[in-house]
Amino acid sequence: MNIVAFSGALELGFLYGLVALGVYLSFRVLDFPDLTVDGSFPLGAAVVAALIVKGIPPLIATGLAAGAGAIAGLCTATLNVKFKILNLLASILTMIALYSINLRIMGRPNLPLLNQPTLFQPINDLLKSWPEPIPTFGNTLILAIIALSTKLIFDWFLQSEIGLAMRATGANPAMARAQGISTSAMVMLGMAIANSLAAFAGALFAQLNGGADVSMGIGTIIFGLAAVIGGETVFNRLSIVQATIGAIVGSILYRIVIAIALQADVLEIQSQDLNLVTAVLVAIALVLPNKLRIKN
Repeated sequence: MNIVAFSGALELGFLYGLVALGVYLSFRVLDFPDLTVDGSFPLGAAVVAALIVKGIPPLIATGLAAGAGAIAGLCTATLNVKFKILNLLASILTMIALYSINLRIMGRPNLPLLNQPTLFQPINDLLKSWPEPIPTFGNTLILAIIALSTKLIFDWFLQSEIGLAMRATGANPAMARAQGISTSAMVMLGMAIANSLAAFAGALFAQLNGGADVSMGIGTIIFGLAAVIGGETVFNRLSIVQATIGAIVGSILYRIVIAIALQADVLEIQSQDLNLVTAVLVAIALVLPNKLRIKN
């Protein structure tokens, strides 16, 4: 694998690490199977692309994109909490609705960002005068700082009073309610945060790749689960700090494995096989820990 492919794998690893943090919050902390991220990821991309094209500064556009993802998460939580729709079905309904909403926002299936300012442009322009390979890893450095900073904030939040209440809601809702915790509010807040992270990642992805596409969210939940499960496989006993760093490490390892697989001529794997490779890797990550426990 050459340095360009390795740099690209790291970029996507850190970027999808943000999605993995959101998936960890919904699936592991809240015990809420959420497929909304398949819609909120392209929602973030659609919002940021539409705003940047209209002249909104990239930083503000990215923040608004994350806010749009939070609204999507609130919609899913409201369907579940207020209208008693099964959590998985509620997330599917929101995901389906977001497909049409994303088309409305962009006005067409895809929206390019050619010759438009992005969050990455100023720093990349600054790094152009630096010796190689620093310019090659410019986007990687930016995404690493963003992902690790988000991870630290995420750790702090989950160990705060509200974070502990959210963790209690996912672990034992009945006991949490008995302790005076509003489990409905915790689910709604958690889902808003989880999907804002997915939309934030989508907004960064659109700026990194020069445009948004309505179908770019397909399989996002699988990528997030692969990262979370991969991180849990790397770390045996998980604290919050280990779980969140594991999600990012799992995302990076997953992307590197995918890059190696796609470049291995002997395997004859092509880009259209990506979801198949993902499914196999997730299955292995799920089965392997159980096999190791049985042997021990």
